[in-house]
Amino acid sequence: MCLTGVDYFSTLGYQPGIAALAAGVLSPLATVVLVLLTLGGALPIYRRVARESPHGQGSIAMLERLLSWWKGKLLVLVLLGFVATDFVITITLSAADATAHVVENPFVPDFLHDKGVLITLLLIALLGAVFLKGFAEAIGVAVVLVGVFLTLNVIVVVVALSHVFSSPDLVVNWQNLVISEHPNPWLMIGVALLVFPKLALGLSGFETGVSVMPLVRGKDGETDAEPAGRIRNTRRLLVTAALIMSAFLITSSFATTVLIPQHEFEAGGQANGRALAFLAHSYLGDVFGTVYDVSTIAILWFAGASAMAGLLNIVPRYLPRYGMAPDWARATRPLVIVVAVIAFVITWIFDANVEAQGGAYATGVLVLISSAAVAVTLSAKRMKQNRAFIAYSVITVVFAYTTIANIVERPDGVKIAAFFILAIIATSLVSRATRSLELRVDEVDFDASATRILDKAVRSGHVRIIANEPDARDEEEYREKEREAREDNHIPSDSALIFLEVTISDASDFESTLRVRGEKRHGYRILRVTSPSIPNAIAAILLHIRDETGKLPHIYFAWTEGNPFRFIVRYLIFGDGDIPPVTREVLRRAEPDPEQRPMVHVG
Repeated sequence: MCLTGVDYFSTLGYQPGIAALAAGVLSPLATVVLVLLTLGGALPIYRRVARESPHGQGSIAMLERLLSWWKGKLLVLVLLGFVATDFVITITLSAADATAHVVENPFVPDFLHDKGVLITLLLIALLGAVFLKGFAEAIGVAVVLVGVFLTLNVIVVVVALSHVFSSPDLVVNWQNLVISEHPNPWLMIGVALLVFPKLALGLSGFETGVSVMPLVRGKDGETDAEPAGRIRNTRRLLVTAALIMSAFLITSSFATTVLIPQHEFEAGGQANGRALAFLAHSYLGDVFGTVYDVSTIAILWFAGASAMAGLLNIVPRYLPRYGMAPDWARATRPLVIVVAVIAFVITWIFDANVEAQGGAYATGVLVLISSAAVAVTLSAKRMKQNRAFIAYSVITVVFAYTTIANIVERPDGVKIAAFFILAIIATSLVSRATRSLELRVDEVDFDASATRILDKAVRSGHVRIIANEPDARDEEEYREKEREAREDNHIPSDSALIFLEVTISDASDFESTLRVRGEKRHGYRILRVTSPSIPNAIAAILLHIRDETGKLPHIYFAWTEGNPFRFIVRYLIFGDGDIPPVTREVLRRAEPDPEQRPMVHVG
């Protein structure tokens, strides 16, 4: 919870100030709307996401299962663009706000006041260094930071509320101001609803909460296939974090709105981006205020840890599996360096400005919550849970409206997300094309019938295989195919032949496990397998036969008629194309020694 909380709870560093700027004297009411949507909307959604996607992929995995082939892959890539927006901006915005707390502290030397970008870059570099050292250290740091930060916030909020209630005139003045500006109660509610998109930063943390699920301990002895304990504890984590945050949001919003003059929240004001810190210095002195500043700086700096942890968990689960990133993307340290460099660039572009990054952050948060809402709504519909379907549909509409309203008002978020999406799609497709000739099979498994067929061929002295595209699969098809192979390749009539048939599954998949089934049909021995790519499957099976039997197998093809460029595109997209030369090239790359390479014959 603390690893998630460094993102979620750290928003207390700037959320009250953002609420005051967005809603003015109605900030407490707008915050109540935020809390209601948190507890009644986001929390139920992510409790269900935790149940249906318990391995850290979050709502993305749920949506991936709804769409197959390239549609599903492209949807995931788009959502990963928004994940990158959310998580990377979490790192940069939090570090920038930590910098704001540094330069606003009265004990900080004046020469640091105009070094915001440099300080922010140093904080991001330090965050990356923690993850380069090790993940366990990051969790330990998170526990200390969250514990200290929440304790200090309890003190600040309690002291602030005591001042509020000991001076009833402050509350009366606030009430009079609310009534004078908004005499109609329904108008108050309407304004609170309209400004909600600007407060959406207070919803951050749910996606990272489910993305770190693999770190949550379950019952002793439970497996990944049935992680009931992990699911239960993650849902408990989400509820606990949401209740703690909701209590802080309401109390801090009320205290800051009543006690701090409105002009101090504006740009250049002492409470801009640091409302609770302003109260800490005002009512508890500069020494305690400085301790609070240090704690806030630390947790804001480390808020990027949950985002970094989420990226390190999500990216290796998708892009390498799709063939859309090199294998090193599965490793932690190279990914940390890549994310840190991107964060440096974002910080430089936005000049370490918190307010300028707020729109992008809110866009990433809201799109992910909206996609999660869509996922659980479709899940409820598929399971014919009518009441749940209606409830989730309403929540989806609310978050969809909020997302659209935020995008319309602050389009910077979509621009940044579009950059990430285009960059991810472009680099992914290039990576997919460059890796297309790799031997991308995890395992080859022959069933009992396939093993008997192979053993009989080995005893005959040669393993000769005819590649056959299954059509009618009648006796005439196999007889004609055998005749052509023998005539074109001068195979003796007494030499036994095996047919190999590969059926395309989801061609958008990259890695696969091959389950080879053997059968006899019309007197012919046949090996059958399903794979995303025909040439890769054939090459993997040939190498498996060589390794298992010690004999070099021979495979026989017929040339494919047609434009070779069209076949290249078909291979990249549909997994077939001009199969003989591609099979040979996959074999050449997998086995550099020609003497140990299975033989490819084309007639």
